[in-house]
Amino acid sequence: MTIDPDDMLNSILKSLDRIDYIKPEDIPAIDLYMDQVTTFMESQLGSTKRHDEDKILTKTMINNYAKNNLLPPPVKKKYSKDHLLLLIFIYYFKNILSINDINKLLSPISENNFGKTDGLSLEDIYNEVFSLEKSQVRILAKDIVAKFNTATKTFENASGDEADFLHYYTFICMLSFDVYIKKHMIEKLIDLLPESEKTRKK
Repeated sequence: MTIDPDDMLNSILKSLDRIDYIKPEDIPAIDLYMDQVTTFMESQLGSTKRHDEDKILTKTMINNYAKNNLLPPPVKKKYSKDHLLLLIFIYYFKNILSINDINKLLSPISENNFGKTDGLSLEDIYNEVFSLEKSQVRILAKDIVAKFNTATKTFENASGDEADFLHYYTFICMLSFDVYIKKHMIEKLIDLLPESEKTRKK
């Protein structure tokens, strides 16, 4: 293999440092049409794409989310700040959870906090959750370094390119197992949630 292990680890850690989230104050104060929503999401989250041709959000996705009750319908074809906050949550959930699981998880928030002007708003929930991001990134960085160091100590009988590949493979397996276990835990937690009124009617 031609990948330098130290360069690879440093690259991963630097990418963690660049992780950020859309701050509520960055969301336009006015309601947006669908084209404006997709443009905004692309401009804010484009750096998270794996490939340049990937799409952060499309009209079809938005319509599908609304069809599956993940997103309240727009008002006069316009989407509010709360719509965008929900879309951001959906964006992060959709790579690991099914539509049904996202629906079950977001329905209580959508029903109780969407468009709320008194008490706990959707923006309050968003701010509280994402305020934990920096501390979680630091914990994650330490865990990644530990897994990397463990992986490099495996397959002591291998040498050269074979050893490099097996260390690389082991590192990926360890990260994958971590994702698998956490995904399994998340699904179990969602299964424990009571069904919302919207889900029962559906």
